[in-house]
Amino acid sequence: MINGIVNVYKEKGFTSFDVVAKMRGIFHQKKIGHTGTLDPDAEGVLPVCLGKATKVCDLLTDKDKEYKAVLLLGQETDTQDISGEVLNRAEVTVSEEEVREMINSFVGSYDQIPPMYSALKVNGQKLCDLARQGVTVERKARPVTIHSIEITRIALPEVEMIVSCSKGTYIRTLCDDIGKKLGCYGCMKSLLRTKVDKFLLENTYTLAELQKLAETPQEEWTFLEAVDSVFEKYTFVETKPEAIKMVVNGNRIPGSMLKDFSNDKKQEYVRLYDNDRKFIGIYTYIEDTEEYKPVKLFMD
Repeated sequence: MINGIVNVYKEKGFTSFDVVAKMRGIFHQKKIGHTGTLDPDAEGVLPVCLGKATKVCDLLTDKDKEYKAVLLLGQETDTQDISGEVLNRAEVTVSEEEVREMINSFVGSYDQIPPMYSALKVNGQKLCDLARQGVTVERKARPVTIHSIEITRIALPEVEMIVSCSKGTYIRTLCDDIGKKLGCYGCMKSLLRTKVDKFLLENTYTLAELQKLAETPQEEWTFLEAVDSVFEKYTFVETKPEAIKMVVNGNRIPGSMLKDFSNDKKQEYVRLYDNDRKFIGIYTYIEDTEEYKPVKLFMD
């Protein structure tokens, strides 16, 4: 089985599920998952996890992200982007300065109501499925954080911006909210995801490129990121040989069973490796007992 993470460029017209299905065909294995849904019309960074790396899918989904978006003022749609049915139109009479002020006012934390056209589930049903049936249900506002917004171009009624945000943020909804507050409506014209944690746009691979690369010898696969690469911020810790039995059984490990224990004792989370430097998993320190407890294991 192939284990690792591939930084895929999701092209327009594909769903995130489509990408996973294509990847299963390219790499001839079923155990593959993506790390966060992108709308079919959106493009950009979509880390895809293979084999043991599927255990980190939820961790990457929770990471901060960055997007390059184009806001179109003057119209509101049912999907909050230009693919939807236009609900309202208005003349855009606001000034560039007013637009800048309003956009910048969204930096920080705010409560965002998820759109009906989303993959979120209510009572076991996806909101987008209900929306296609003409059903609208009440959604609770969720706290999101906009870390920064860089406005790169204003040519009203369009505004191009780079948004850095927390997990769960809908850029479509941000565009809709900005338009409503300006009093002229707004929707998202285009979306390009440029960053998910350490995975950057400039290091992505298209499905066509991966199809060709997958035919080369696996030892030459520089596109495949190691499972532990997403945990580089955690301290590297190596076990002593006598701790292997405890590791294999998924038990807690006394600090004394780790090399250079005193140096790493204060770390809340560590990357644990065996004495052959093979990645075992992420462990957390229990101060009362001076032990390390497994959080997520990646052994065969």
